[in-house]
Amino acid sequence: MRRILLAAVMVLIGLVVVLYLPHRPRASTLSPHPRGLRKLAVRSLAFRPGARWPRRFTADGKDISPPVQWSHVPPHVKSFAVIVEDTDAPGPKAFIHWVIWDIPATLRGLPMGVKTVPHPPVPRGSRQGKNSFGNIGYGGPAPPPGKAHHYHILVYALNDMPPVPAGATAQKLILAMEGHLVAWGHTVGVYGR
Repeated sequence: MRRILLAAVMVLIGLVVVLYLPHRPRASTLSPHPRGLRKLAVRSLAFRPGARWPRRFTADGKDISPPVQWSHVPPHVKSFAVIVEDTDAPGPKAFIHWVIWDIPATLRGLPMGVKTVPHPPVPRGSRQGKNSFGNIGYGGPAPPPGKAHHYHILVYALNDMPPVPAGATAQKLILAMEGHLVAWGHTVGVYGR
C-alpha cells in the first residue's frame, strides 16, 4: 500500500512540475549549433535583434516573410539555406515557420514577401519546404496568448546544393546539410499575443 501511495505522490509531483514550472525554450533544431564554423552576420531590416517581430510578418498581419540579410560569407559557398523556427512553441520539437534552400551563393539576403510556392520566382533557383503548419513556404508567428515567443532566423552557408526536393521538411534538409556546412548565423525576434 505504501508503494502505491508513494507512486501516486511521485506522479502528482511530476504533473505539478510539468504544468506549473515556467516553460524553458527548447534548443534549436540544429542544436547544439554547429561549432568550429565561421559565423555569418544575420539581420532583418524589419526589426532589431531581440526586438518585437513586426505584426505585418505574423499571422495577425499580412503573414508575409520578412527581409533577411547576411554577410561575412566565406569563400567556396555554393548555396544558402534559411530556417525560421519558434523554440518556445509547445510540443517536442521547435515549430518551423519557414524552410528555404538552394538560395544562390551570389545573394546576400532574401526580399520581403517571398511567394509561398515550392519554386519561388525570387530568389530564382531556390526551393521551399513545408512549415509546421503543413504549408509550403513562410507561415508567420501565431503563438497562443501569454508569454511572447522567440523566433529564430537561422542562415546556413553550404559547400553544395542539397539534393532535397521542394516540399520537404526542415528535418530532411538538415540531414542533407550534414557535412556541407561552411558557416552559419542567426538573429531572433520576439512576438506574443
